[in-house]
Amino acid sequence: MFGNKKKEALRVLKFVLFSASAGLIEAGTIFLLETLTPLPSWSCYLVGLVLSVLWNFTLNRKFTFQSAGNVPVAMAKVAAYYAVFTPLSTWVVHLLTERAGWPPVAADALCMATNLITEFLYQRFFVFGKSLDTAQPREAHS
Repeated sequence: MFGNKKKEALRVLKFVLFSASAGLIEAGTIFLLETLTPLPSWSCYLVGLVLSVLWNFTLNRKFTFQSAGNVPVAMAKVAAYYAVFTPLSTWVVHLLTERAGWPPVAADALCMATNLITEFLYQRFFVFGKSLDTAQPREAHS
């Protein structure tokens, strides 16, 4: 299933680091939009989410999964993931905070961890599985 364990561990590490950077982009965007614009919170969240997904997709396609596959097809698959994950996670956060009394930060942390794990597996096996490591490395210029 996982050919080279060291290579896969490095792949997971790259994914986690790129996802963390995407989280910073999302949080920064939301903060700036909520601070500087009259947009409602859900709009700020949606813009931040889209920017973070685009950033994360771009970096992971190139550096983590090294895919030379069809970009629009891969992006459509990622959009399909978020079309399911976003409303489902919003509903779960609502249930945990409003009905079960969880602190919002705990509910958000659970959703973020679930997103990290499920998105890695989804991208590794479904989005980039057949095109994994197909990109040709650039030749170093002397």
